Amino acid sequence: MTSSLSIPQLPPAPVAPRPRRRRGLVGVLVAAPVVVVVATGAIWIATQTGRPTPPATGTVSFDDPLRIPPLADSLVIDGVRVFRLEAQSGATDFVSQGPTPTLGYNGTYLGPTLVAARGETVRVDVTNSLDADTTVHWHGMHLPAAMDGGPHSPIQPGATWHPEWTIDQPAATLWYHPHLHGETRAQVDAGLAGMFLLRDPDEAALALPRDYGVDDIPVIVQDRSFSSDGAFSGGLGMQFDGVLGDTVLVNGTPTPHLDVATERVRLRLLNGSSARMYDFTFADDRTFDLIATDGGLLEAPVPSTSIPLSPGERAEIVVTIASGERVALQSRAPDPALNAGAATFDVMQLRGADAPSPSPEVAPVLAELPAPDAAHSVTERSFVMSGHNINDRQMDMSRVDFTVNVDTSEVWTVRNENPLPHSFHVHDTQFRVLTIDGAAPPPRLAGWKDTIALEKDRVYRLLVTFDDYADPTTPYMYHCHLLWHEDQGMMGQFLVVEPGQQPALTTTEGETDDRHDH
Repeated sequence: MTSSLSIPQLPPAPVAPRPRRRRGLVGVLVAAPVVVVVATGAIWIATQTGRPTPPATGTVSFDDPLRIPPLADSLVIDGVRVFRLEAQSGATDFVSQGPTPTLGYNGTYLGPTLVAARGETVRVDVTNSLDADTTVHWHGMHLPAAMDGGPHSPIQPGATWHPEWTIDQPAATLWYHPHLHGETRAQVDAGLAGMFLLRDPDEAALALPRDYGVDDIPVIVQDRSFSSDGAFSGGLGMQFDGVLGDTVLVNGTPTPHLDVATERVRLRLLNGSSARMYDFTFADDRTFDLIATDGGLLEAPVPSTSIPLSPGERAEIVVTIASGERVALQSRAPDPALNAGAATFDVMQLRGADAPSPSPEVAPVLAELPAPDAAHSVTERSFVMSGHNINDRQMDMSRVDFTVNVDTSEVWTVRNENPLPHSFHVHDTQFRVLTIDGAAPPPRLAGWKDTIALEKDRVYRLLVTFDDYADPTTPYMYHCHLLWHEDQGMMGQFLVVEPGQQPALTTTEGETDDRHDH
């Protein structure tokens, strides 16, 4: 039985509003304009009047040094690399008002960074020391469904879960977080999240920064609000898309600074917020190298001045920092003339050393990626996101929406009818973007992806492959990664089976669910 967490001031999930109306600061439903500007495939989200927003750029002092999550300890036992995580409650000092009740893994907030190499078998012993059920989902990981940590794998209070699998995918920046149906947002917002980094020989042979905590930096970006006693708050920030905060946390540090001791630094950006979209850029519009997205390295560095990320998405960038300089990493809004409420806000500051250690230039070729080819896909499926539904259905734990055969590929056409972009995530697989509105995707979306922001009424065709693992009893999920939407039921599930194998769960492919917003 799942119970609610006893964390003061976590905003409750309200009754779902109509999809084209937003909740204002006084708690009443009011119409609110949305500005979405599309430029070369980038997603721009204007801040609307009444929406909580971090302080505008230039008002932050960056007093606190960036906290670097520790590397998780591990032991190799009988050829298996074993990690240990404990979900626990505690209190964390963020603001001067007082300590904040939080959740964390092996600590009071967030969790350690797990690192494993391709070809290794890993096991993670996850102990639940909370007073409620939880799960741990390995976001972006290719692994058996029973190890995926979705809502069908709850860990009861006091219990320990022992998922074990073999790493068989390229080097990448992945992450882990709870996936308990109806409670995901509350548990993630309270602090349960961490990074999982994968290594492989091809990536290791490249001239890239990789000294963890020195020139290879995890950057988990979240937005939070605090009450007068220091507890998390956010009820007034609950919008149609979820909770938005007025304070930026990076690795659990409010708008910090990072002392950079090398000429170049690799930032592993993770949008760990439950609802806010970011468009990461630097205050001086400097160009950086985008080298990787969700599932690993791109074919070649993509010179960029900004990188938009929706909740759950990741990107790796390499930026050059001159001796003694200071520059802010920001999230940029569109031209304020488009919306009087628009604002650019600071995320963190990078501070160059007076005598930085030399760094090699980024390699001109990073990875060999085959062109996505849908010629051998076995079927096409269509997904429409509207209100809090996918294909006019809401999540039902007892219903499987469809089955797929193992070792096949499918083309998924996904479209979002909601006014704001929605973040679409598929478990187990790294997909390729074939086209957006019939055109090739921009370079930033040309690599391996497991999460993508869907702009209103644009048509995304994805090549989705289901290799290796078949299980007729445990499903994988596909869902909106705006976590309140996920909790509200904007999620479906599918089984991967052997050809001819009968699923153990009821499938209702082709039927509709009338529990949706009109």
